[in-house]
Amino acid sequence: MSKKLFYLSLSRFFVTVVSSLVQNSFLMLQESVILKISKDTILRLSQYKNVTVKLKSLGFVKVFSDNLADALGISSSLVRKDFSIFDIKGNKRGGYSVDELIVKLDTILGKDKAQNVIIIGCGRIGSAMLNYYRYPKDGITVTAGFDISPDVTSTNDTKIPIYDMAELEGFIKSNKIKIAIMCVPENNATSVMENLMKYGIKGILNFTPILLKNNTDCFISNINIKSEIENIFYFVHFANQEKIENNLE
Repeated sequence: MSKKLFYLSLSRFFVTVVSSLVQNSFLMLQESVILKISKDTILRLSQYKNVTVKLKSLGFVKVFSDNLADALGISSSLVRKDFSIFDIKGNKRGGYSVDELIVKLDTILGKDKAQNVIIIGCGRIGSAMLNYYRYPKDGITVTAGFDISPDVTSTNDTKIPIYDMAELEGFIKSNKIKIAIMCVPENNATSVMENLMKYGIKGILNFTPILLKNNTDCFISNINIKSEIENIFYFVHFANQEKIENNLE
């Protein structure tokens, strides 16, 4: 596979993963919200937004809790409970206005504010993300990349600057960056995480194989691509096994 095709295929994966996770990270940073609701509730908010946008594209002007519940495989009472936390009000007969609901969810998810992130580690994964986010997308702006390799910092072909790691602390503090996407080798993961937290980062999307733990000062979302692919194979394997056993009965 060519380098260009690799970046393109990897970017398609990131567009479905990174956007929602970065939005969730911004929401996690709102301390008044963290104290009131669970992580699962926060994740559902992003799903409600995505479903509502899809329904709008299909011509819906009103949406009911049943519509959202059916799309997500949950109960309508859970949808209403989640909405009540944020004072999202509808009408029993008229439902929720699609446009108003999108605006409200955007505000809750922080999409009415600048969502600036940095990428640490600009190898294959980091470069694919820089390539996709060379222009702001989905309310997310990648403001810079950082790497220890002079070759990477000098051969960047996107409009996003890549700086040496020595400039990381100053950039984070001067630009008030709160979210970082980490794509470094696993042997550097812990030390990079510790430095990011020390410099003021409050949310990390971790693409290293190391499982990093949340703490009271920083929300961390771990994405292990290898494990996710393996899980798909496992689910397919057991589904096939069950099918074979049913046929033998």
